[in-house]
Amino acid sequence: MAIAIKITLNEGLYQRDPQETALGKKIIQHSILLIDEIGFEKFNFKKLAIHMESTEASVYRYFENKHKLLLYLVSWYWEWVTYLIDINTMNIDDPCRRLQIIIENFVYASKENPSIDYVNENVLHSIIISEGNKAYHTKSVDKENTEGFFTNYKKLTQKVASVIAEIKPDFPYPNALASNLFEMANNHIYFAQHLPKLTDVHVEDNNFDEVEEMLKYFAFNLLGAKEAVETP
Repeated sequence: MAIAIKITLNEGLYQRDPQETALGKKIIQHSILLIDEIGFEKFNFKKLAIHMESTEASVYRYFENKHKLLLYLVSWYWEWVTYLIDINTMNIDDPCRRLQIIIENFVYASKENPSIDYVNENVLHSIIISEGNKAYHTKSVDKENTEGFFTNYKKLTQKVASVIAEIKPDFPYPNALASNLFEMANNHIYFAQHLPKLTDVHVEDNNFDEVEEMLKYFAFNLLGAKEAVETP
């Protein structure tokens, strides 16, 4: 069953909001599948048009170039994780328990919820792991930052940083820890799958439990706090 939610993203990322039309949703759906299949370097709008049985012109009506499209997908994912955190931490007072849930959402955002019909969250998660940093590790990052293209990521990390500050108000690096937890979740899944000598965790059959435990170990040891005990 699809979730009826609207993800709000920076209007500068698109020519026309793809969430508003059937064609736009089809572009998002097929771009996720094709980028995952062939990689972002080989991906282009001509191949996308063939994949979705449409035309390049129709894709350009929605996105100026493939970089903007990748930024859109990555921003969508950042906002999706923020949404999951809001839903899953609602009415939970203990900040340690909230941080545990945040880490769980960082690792398992693709598995927590039913699918929005035009977004395969599991495949999008794979793109975030393998391609996500290409959205902002670019020469144009400073200009794009002034245009607000990374607002969704900042909102996500600031939300997490505020929970970290609740746990340990004098912790000097809440924003750094927040962004590092998110990046570590993705990097160490990637390392475990492709460069295992760079990590100490193992990933098999989309089981990321060891990654989750590693992130909790780092976070709670740095903060000098104990993980919350879940009540049945």
